[in-house]
Amino acid sequence: MPLPTVLMTDVIRSTQQGQSHGGAYLIDLEAGSFRQVIDHNTADINWEGRGMGRGLRGIAFDGPDIYIAASDELFVYDQQFSLLRSHTCPNLHHAHEVYLDGRRLYVTSTSNDSILEFDLDQRMFTSAWRLLPEQRPGPSGLPISVSRYDPRSARGPKRDDAFHINSVWRHEGKTLVSGTVLPLILSIEGTRLTPFAKIPAGTHNARPYAGGILCNSTDHDCAMRCDLGARPKARYPIPAYDPGQLIAGDTPGDHARQGFARGLCTTEDGLLIVGSSPGTVSVFDLESRELLKSVSVTMDVRNAPHGLELWPY
Repeated sequence: MPLPTVLMTDVIRSTQQGQSHGGAYLIDLEAGSFRQVIDHNTADINWEGRGMGRGLRGIAFDGPDIYIAASDELFVYDQQFSLLRSHTCPNLHHAHEVYLDGRRLYVTSTSNDSILEFDLDQRMFTSAWRLLPEQRPGPSGLPISVSRYDPRSARGPKRDDAFHINSVWRHEGKTLVSGTVLPLILSIEGTRLTPFAKIPAGTHNARPYAGGILCNSTDHDCAMRCDLGARPKARYPIPAYDPGQLIAGDTPGDHARQGFARGLCTTEDGLLIVGSSPGTVSVFDLESRELLKSVSVTMDVRNAPHGLELWPY
């Protein structure tokens, strides 16, 4: 069976004003070819630290519409990547991943420790949930609680980024949340917070899979399949390039590195597709763990993939 085509967004870390700071690529994994379909080079963003306002993030498809989150804005494109419209609200900041469930799009607002709900029919943000640090453990077993608020309110939560929420998923009517400094995937139902699964430290894209979880174990330069107790069942090492092949540019070492794994999707026929720096998408067989193919759009180590989804059209 031929390998699929994917849409990948990226963030170019440590880039400067006047330079491109991210975009989107259509990557034909079978042919090993790609084309850049969006160059996100707006100047009116927050340039402070790491990815911050740069680049494009989570991706979702709704009929003919393509939803792509930027740091503080939700863009809607047609299939030719012409911009149709965009949506903002006061409490969307430093977005990472998104997840579409029916007519609701769930968006991580990382700086606000929040998940925002966007109604596709009303074309507006309608609700939000915030994780809050507490002095004592709550029902989750961690000193964390959850509260609900209006994302359109100018009096939103203080921007703390206490948990670095980077992933959201919907499972059995509940919202699953995880982040790089959370040891658990947390389940939100109303204002009830419970643990769903343990996860390795420093993960992205954590989600349920085959009775366990699947995630990018970014701190360990691999994707990983685990049971619900975070015990590894399979590892999928990120391909490494000879350092002599890499383009480093003016890059602080802690702001970009090769092997940084982020962006993950699967196919119904058992393929795992993973993004990693520099600008690479790799395909693994989930069962055999064999690396089937890697395609790189650049050797510039600053190019960090973010969103990664199967192209449905």
